[in-house]
Order: sequence, then structure tokens, then C-alpha cells
Amino acid sequence: QVRLVESGGGLVQAGGSLRLSCAASGTIFSINGMHWFRQAPGKQREWVAGITSGGSTNYADSVKGRFTISRDNAKNTVYLQMNSLKPEDTAVYYCATDIDIRRYWGQGNQVTVSS
Repeated sequence: QVRLVESGGGLVQAGGSLRLSCAASGTIFSINGMHWFRQAPGKQREWVAGITSGGSTNYADSVKGRFTISRDNAKNTVYLQMNSLKPEDTAVYYCATDIDIRRYWGQGNQVTVSS
């Protein structure tokens, strides 16, 4: 059984920073892509950033230059460093990890950016 546990969300003023973490545990043979998604109230879930097993990264245009995704393979953990936060970044953030042949999702973590 694989489990993803997220941490690090919260309330921050515009211009501030937050760091999200997502740790995978359980029976894991290999972890491929690791991603962050977000879902704002009344909107569809959207992809935010992804990182391959080799460390290549990609970002949605809306967060490029402000967010940084990274991973620690020894800890089976993916991070999202969010800087220069804007009110429109307010959402529930979900990690998604491709483990073996399946995608697993974290429980979601609220990030609220006040203006």
C-alpha cells in the first residue's frame, strides 16, 4: 500500500512564500514523474509543475519564474517552493506521484494568499 502525505500549506500575504512537501511511503519499486496540481474554488484542477526521475522540470506558464519543484529521491519526497505568491494562487494543492504503474494522489493542502 502506497501513501502520500502532504504538508506545508497555510495562509500567507501576497508576495510571501510557502513550501509544500509530499512524501511517499509504502511498498515502492520505482518513482517516475512527480507533479503538483491545484484546484481553486469553482475551477477545474490544473497542473502546476512536474519533475522527472532524472530531475527535468516543467511549469505552467502561470507559475513559471515564481515556483520551483524539486525532489529528494532518497526520501521519496517532492517539494514545491512557492515565491512571490499572488491571491490567484489560492487553491488546494495536490501532489501526484507516478509509482510503478499507477498514479497516486496526496490528500490536498490548502494554500490561501491574502491581498
